[in-house]
Amino acid sequence: MPSMAQTQKPNGNLSFNHTNNNNNNNKPNFFSRRQKILEQRKSLPIASVERRLIEEVRKHDILIIVGETGSGKTTQIPQFLFNAGFCRDGKCIGVTQPRRVAAVTVAKRVADECGVELGQKVGYSIRFEDVTSSSTRIKYMTDGLLLREALLDPYLSRYSVIIVDEAHERTVHTDVLLGLLKRVQNVRSKYIKDHTSVGHKRASNGAILEKENADPSISILKQCQGRKLTPLKVIIMSASLDARVFSEYFGGARAVHIQGRQFPVDVFYTVDPQTDYLDSAIVTIFQIHSEEAPGDILVFLTGQEEIESVEKQIQENLKQLPEDRRKISTVSIFSSLPSEQQMRVFAPAPAGFRKVILATNIAETSVTIPGIKYVIDPGVVKARSYDPVKGMESLIIVPTSKAQAIQRSGRAGREGPGKCFRLYRESEFEKLEDSTKPEIKRCNLSNVILQLKALGIDDIFGFDFIEKPSRAAIKKSVEELILLGAFTDEYKLSDPVGHQMARLPLDPIYSKALILASQFNCLEEMLIAVAMLSVESIFYEPREKLDEARTAKKCFASPEGDHLTLINVYRASNELLEKNSEVGKEKRIKILRKWCKENFINSRSLRHARDIHRCFIAVKSGDMLNRWAFVFLLVEMTHFSSADALQLLFSSMRL
Repeated sequence: MPSMAQTQKPNGNLSFNHTNNNNNNNKPNFFSRRQKILEQRKSLPIASVERRLIEEVRKHDILIIVGETGSGKTTQIPQFLFNAGFCRDGKCIGVTQPRRVAAVTVAKRVADECGVELGQKVGYSIRFEDVTSSSTRIKYMTDGLLLREALLDPYLSRYSVIIVDEAHERTVHTDVLLGLLKRVQNVRSKYIKDHTSVGHKRASNGAILEKENADPSISILKQCQGRKLTPLKVIIMSASLDARVFSEYFGGARAVHIQGRQFPVDVFYTVDPQTDYLDSAIVTIFQIHSEEAPGDILVFLTGQEEIESVEKQIQENLKQLPEDRRKISTVSIFSSLPSEQQMRVFAPAPAGFRKVILATNIAETSVTIPGIKYVIDPGVVKARSYDPVKGMESLIIVPTSKAQAIQRSGRAGREGPGKCFRLYRESEFEKLEDSTKPEIKRCNLSNVILQLKALGIDDIFGFDFIEKPSRAAIKKSVEELILLGAFTDEYKLSDPVGHQMARLPLDPIYSKALILASQFNCLEEMLIAVAMLSVESIFYEPREKLDEARTAKKCFASPEGDHLTLINVYRASNELLEKNSEVGKEKRIKILRKWCKENFINSRSLRHARDIHRCFIAVKSGDMLNRWAFVFLLVEMTHFSSADALQLLFSSMRL
């Protein structure tokens, strides 16, 4: 067993506010369960400020709410607004999340709290999955989904309130959404002012949308006509204590702070620099297990490979311990893990065991795991990086920010006093950036620019970003879109290609591939390929069964490449379901899951790909040989620059 990592307690601990956490672990019947939910809601810190929050929303069209994780802001504020009448006249409260998993899990929780079926009063929408209905009034969704919704309804006329949650994460979609909401708010206010004069239809506190506006940048589609247009309320919610950047962006917007349910967390730093943070994490796990009181451990790592490596080493180390000291149960959570395995992190460890959760930054804010008393933070995260000169985007391991480090340590103080072990020196913490660099400054902007153009925003360089990306990055992305044929030389959306690409919720290269495929009778195969490429990894390779997993993958392998291998997987799943077409839906789902498990296929990713494929429209088939040739060429577009790919394609066409 490796030597124990040395830790020291810093001179000043991070201080957090105490809130009692009264949990009732009895298995309730329906009525006692409803009572327990009500008691849990009342015990949340935000419950005591409900009336004040409603007053603030009524007074201010823009409101920034800063609340620590665990305050209840994500689940409770939409319900407060619903009860206060913000959904009158069929309006909705929209709540955006940066991650799909958060949109889904929170919607399920709120539906449960409301005692309604998911998809009725409370629902969610993520890409290619819509669990809402005409009666939905509280709608959770990804920020990217709301951006696409704005293509069809530029006024976002169905919403009375938009809540942008987890705004501190500063994803590219969040930043663009903030700019769009600022614009929509101004446009809606102007429309109401202009259309409540004599001769226009009036409505209390608003106006009625009548016909298409003459302004081409504000196109109102038929489905928006007749809707009552009221002033749009925008609420920005952040777990970061620094709301200044949001307040300044919205012209000095009002900010309110909500105390969280947070117990004190003692933070420890290493005495010496750590050359291998994975080894240090393993050592610290066993140090906690040997010396500390019962309580689960949350370990932050950068990705699946690190998680599986650490899990394997833990199992090896356990074999060296006496039988009575081996009581550690390890579970993992990362985005590409099958959903049924993700749920294991929420289950309690076996009696007498300590649970060790190995997680990516998905566990920082998006997922709340009960029972955690100890956090191990190596101080690194995997982040997107973009070089506009080379046009290359990659994932690299970088130091966390101070804000991220504080979020991570806070995970240990949800249910009682906790401890956080940072695997770096205190002096290194002081050198960290205060907050994470916004994603919009470190990613390819092609998809963002295409959507902004589709929304009628002509001056991309002049768009009111909360923090502007570099001019070089914007210019490079515009050049790529011109090469793909989405833009004209005058930087306008081309007709019809550019408009078609903008309507597809895909990376521009995939959108162009589908458009070309439809011209060469290979759309059926391309639809499958793009659907499979649009989800998390299809193949799952656990380290303990690596050889079995690779053998299973060979059964689907195509000598022409991975893209056709994915098509083979999809078609094999089709054949399986067709053979079992006479059994019920639930039985078919179980059969598919079993097949996925046997073949080391991520069942969640495959089901998601099948959902995506169902959203696409198939076209007539042509000659098989030609179709396969064009599929192979078109998918190669994802690995070449746009110009190289198109040159390859048209050269082959001439042959």
